[in-house]
Amino acid sequence: MTEERKNADMDSAASESKPSSSSAVECDVEPGEVVEEELVEGAPVRRKGVYLLPNALTTASLFSGFYAIVSAAGGVFDNAAIAIFVSMILDGLDGRVARMTNTQSKFGEEYDSLADMVAFGVAPGFVAFFWSLNGLDKIGWAITFIYVAGAALRLARFNTQIGSVDKKFFVGLPSPAAAACVAGLVWCFHAFQPSAWLTSLTIVVVGGTGLLMVSNVLYRSFKDLDMRGRVPFAAILLVVLILVVIALDPATVLFTGFLIYASSGPVRALFRRKPRRRSANADKERSAG
Repeated sequence: MTEERKNADMDSAASESKPSSSSAVECDVEPGEVVEEELVEGAPVRRKGVYLLPNALTTASLFSGFYAIVSAAGGVFDNAAIAIFVSMILDGLDGRVARMTNTQSKFGEEYDSLADMVAFGVAPGFVAFFWSLNGLDKIGWAITFIYVAGAALRLARFNTQIGSVDKKFFVGLPSPAAAACVAGLVWCFHAFQPSAWLTSLTIVVVGGTGLLMVSNVLYRSFKDLDMRGRVPFAAILLVVLILVVIALDPATVLFTGFLIYASSGPVRALFRRKPRRRSANADKERSAG
């Protein structure tokens, strides 16, 4: 009996003196450092640190969204709208740069999603509120919250649907396109005096894009376009023409273009339902006959 107690005491002392695997892992991680675990040839590999280039672009996009909020609070609404469009460009670059340089990471995905929430959710909502909707009291901030909540829900749903949805389409209006509609509206009419029709238009655009973001309406993603293949020479001339048109009046052209894109989803869904109804009616007539 005493021998068994001695062995038990020795085992407990050894277990106390030997650090656990979890504590050893915690000691290996420096405070404040990011550690990710990836599967390389079926084996888990721990990598420390973050990739600089794509995350720097994401940080620049986040800064542009923050600058839009500050500019709107100061009453400089044209700069605020332009800053949101700059965020769109930077947001498109960070993902492409990460794929081209093979620097994708889980940290980058989460960081990009949080930056998008600020740049395409909070910033456009605040810009529209400070510009026009703040004069409506509770209705104004309610419309603004519909947009901000729609952007948050849209981003959360997009993150959970990656790999399970056809890449040719987006489910719901993409948040950058919704932000472009709001920013384009402010950019186009920032010099106009407040009026009932302009406030009504702002309510329709802000509230409508907020609802379209959480809808099940399909939008073309244009990810199936081949940008690496050869094209006719006339395609370059078309690109030059598009750039010239945008340069003539960027605010009006961008606002009109993104507004058409936002309307394309409901219009496409409406025309898709009509043939289905006709075929259903035809089947009923055949079965009745």
